[in-house]
Amino acid sequence: MAVELCLLLLLFCGSTISEVQPIYKPPPGTLDFGFVPAKTYDTGAYHEPGPIGILFKIVHAFLYLVQPNSFPQDLIRKLAQQKFGNTQGDYQKPENVVLTLQAIYYEIGFIVSAALGLLFILLLPLVGLCFCMCRCCDNCGGEMHQRQKKNADCQRSCFATFLFVASFIISVGVLCAYAANQHLTNQVRGAKKLLNSNFKDLKIFLNDTPVQIDYLVRQYNTTKDKALSDLNNVGPLLGSKVQEQLGKEVHPALDAALTMAGAIRDTKEALENVSVSVEVLQEGTERLHANLTDVKMHLSNTLNDSACSAAQAASTCNIIRNSLNQLNINANFSGLPGVSSQLAKINDVLKIDLSSLVQKGYAAFNDTPDLVVNQTRNILSDIKNVLESVGSNITTFTKTLPVQKILADLMIYLTQSEAYVQDYFPVVEQYDFYRWLGCLILCCMVVLILVFYYLGLLCGTCGYDKHASPTTRGCISNTGGNFLMAGVGFSFLFSWVLMIVVVLAFVAGGNVEKLVCEPFEEKTLFKVLDTPYLLNQHWKNYLSGILFKNPNINLTFEKVYSDCKENKGIYTSLHLENLFNITEFLNISMYTEDVALKIEHIQINLSKIILLDEIGKENLLNFSSSGIEGINFAAYLTEINKSVTKVDLLSFANDLEARADQLPKGALENALKGHANNIRMIHNQQVVPLEQAMKYVKARSTLNQSIRLLKRTSSELAVKVKNVISAVDAAQLLINNNASLVIVQETKKYMGTIVGYFEQYIEWVKESVAMEVAACKPIANVIDTAVDIFLCSYITDSVNTFWFGLGGSSIFLIPAIIFAVKLSKYYRRMDTEDVYDDTENGNNGYHKEHLYGIHNPVFTSSVEQW
Repeated sequence: MAVELCLLLLLFCGSTISEVQPIYKPPPGTLDFGFVPAKTYDTGAYHEPGPIGILFKIVHAFLYLVQPNSFPQDLIRKLAQQKFGNTQGDYQKPENVVLTLQAIYYEIGFIVSAALGLLFILLLPLVGLCFCMCRCCDNCGGEMHQRQKKNADCQRSCFATFLFVASFIISVGVLCAYAANQHLTNQVRGAKKLLNSNFKDLKIFLNDTPVQIDYLVRQYNTTKDKALSDLNNVGPLLGSKVQEQLGKEVHPALDAALTMAGAIRDTKEALENVSVSVEVLQEGTERLHANLTDVKMHLSNTLNDSACSAAQAASTCNIIRNSLNQLNINANFSGLPGVSSQLAKINDVLKIDLSSLVQKGYAAFNDTPDLVVNQTRNILSDIKNVLESVGSNITTFTKTLPVQKILADLMIYLTQSEAYVQDYFPVVEQYDFYRWLGCLILCCMVVLILVFYYLGLLCGTCGYDKHASPTTRGCISNTGGNFLMAGVGFSFLFSWVLMIVVVLAFVAGGNVEKLVCEPFEEKTLFKVLDTPYLLNQHWKNYLSGILFKNPNINLTFEKVYSDCKENKGIYTSLHLENLFNITEFLNISMYTEDVALKIEHIQINLSKIILLDEIGKENLLNFSSSGIEGINFAAYLTEINKSVTKVDLLSFANDLEARADQLPKGALENALKGHANNIRMIHNQQVVPLEQAMKYVKARSTLNQSIRLLKRTSSELAVKVKNVISAVDAAQLLINNNASLVIVQETKKYMGTIVGYFEQYIEWVKESVAMEVAACKPIANVIDTAVDIFLCSYITDSVNTFWFGLGGSSIFLIPAIIFAVKLSKYYRRMDTEDVYDDTENGNNGYHKEHLYGIHNPVFTSSVEQW
């Protein structure tokens, strides 16, 4: 039934999604499907024994000493596959003999230990019987006479010490046995909680499975909503992508045209600046030229005076006369050519707003997303209908699956199993009580022996009087000796019973630990179970043969257990793809192919987009023929770089005044100095403003910048305009003729994105089904609870510790018997004793009373002899 549940679970998931091979698969946006709902399982399949765990480790170490061999995988496989007893001579076959010897070799530690235990069981009662009969014949220490020795105190102390040590070891052993017995009872009583936890986890497993399936189905809406969102935003998504690809050619062309429109405006402004700046500079230089001419005329008239004819002034006047040509302007802006004709043509060009025409081209191109939306409206409507139909089919299909019925049947079966366990658990507890009581009785047997030994030691030690003779010992000392002998008697009575229990528990518990618990922990037990043809001689893989009726499928117990231990989905753990291939059911290719086909048939016409009309192109050509390249830029730059005057007027005035000082005092000297002052005045009032006044400085700077701008603009202007027009024409040609290639390419990418959402959903469902849906951790927990916790930790470890403690106590009963018998001789009251006589040296001072007829009936022991 569990397999049927898994099949329906996967069928339910698989019918909702599909697998498709896209033409182009770009990395789509990642969808967030959230987390598959899963509750936390309560069962912690791990047992911590607590302080008694130290005893468990000691027992494990002892078992390793008894059985150090590793788990015999090959031997168990051969024994399981070998048939014994079918015919009379099977056991005598060489291969069977070899297997038997190998098994004996592996079990040699247990066999030897069990043989020693059996020897103990057989011999100790027999020795006890012989010992009793021997003492009844006044032998073996049965004679109530003690020979006095010099080292009697030392012997008594040694025997008492050895007996105490042996009794202490026996006490430790019986405490271990009692602790193990009580631990097992406590764990059995607490096992009900663990069982309930496992049943609870299994119920969670069954209840959560349909919830997880429903969640997987509902997440189709996430995929559908994302796809519908992209379809509703086909303009920003597909249209913008198409626009982006075409924009690689369109934007540079329009940007160049817009730049050229800006250049036209800059050219007009530069021409206007040149015209205004030249007028300002011409005005200043013309006034300066007139004043300098007037100064030269007056200087020339002064130099023509008769005073300059004198011998002392003639040379000086000639020098001054020769320097008059320097009094002239250097930068002559009046001779520069005008730019009025070019400015007029530029003004004609600007009558058409080229920038507006280019902006219209931008606007038309930016309407690409709207064009895509308008031209794909019908196709997108069909695609949305397909997606909605898929959702309707999912809803219809989910209603036809009997998942709830199967889960309800499984839940009924689980509930019945839980009720059965609950009903019979008190019976288990009752039988465990009987077991606990029996083990307690065994412990009490040892405790009874210990009580006699401890009482014997206590009474004998406390009541012993070293000054009293053996026949005169006190009642307490005598009672101590009797307790010791009682302990010896009960030791012989109980020891063989104890050893029988120890041997049986040792053989059973030890082999379970070595052959089940340790290989289960190391997972070697699963390897044995996974041996081909082991459990069924006709099946290579038993588990797959049971589940799938196909033993050739590689499905192993170890892999299933490991996967469930890691809480993987039952689909992955049981390799259900061999029974139900989810890839075949994750197929809605008929829907996705229809979607892809409809997307591929999207036709988008962008021929209505006009980047720049003929008027704009003609405007550009008129700009290129405006004549700005004919401006004499060199003449302008030459005049701009010249100084205002040919000579520094201040230097000239100072030199003139110095030469006037060389002349004789008189009217000529004063006249020349007056001219010098006039020249200084012209420098200060006209030259300095031309050089420093903001009006002229700005005019000169503007003229310089404008001329240089015009020079740059006019450089290969016709070629630049031609390139702009060519770029616009090429971009327009791309839109009109080649845009379909770009549209097809971007449409495929868009289609890949839409289909990619479904592929993400498919992969998510596959991963969820494999790892999260119906996670089989509870199954592994049930196995761990049954084997690792119940069988190994609770039962086997407790039983092994019980026999270990009880067996140790039973073994140490042997030295305890010996020391108790020896020690009792020093505590019990004797019937006769040795008497020391100084006159008799032949016997070294010692003789027996009855040799001399001495007998004291008063001190004769009335205690019954052994």
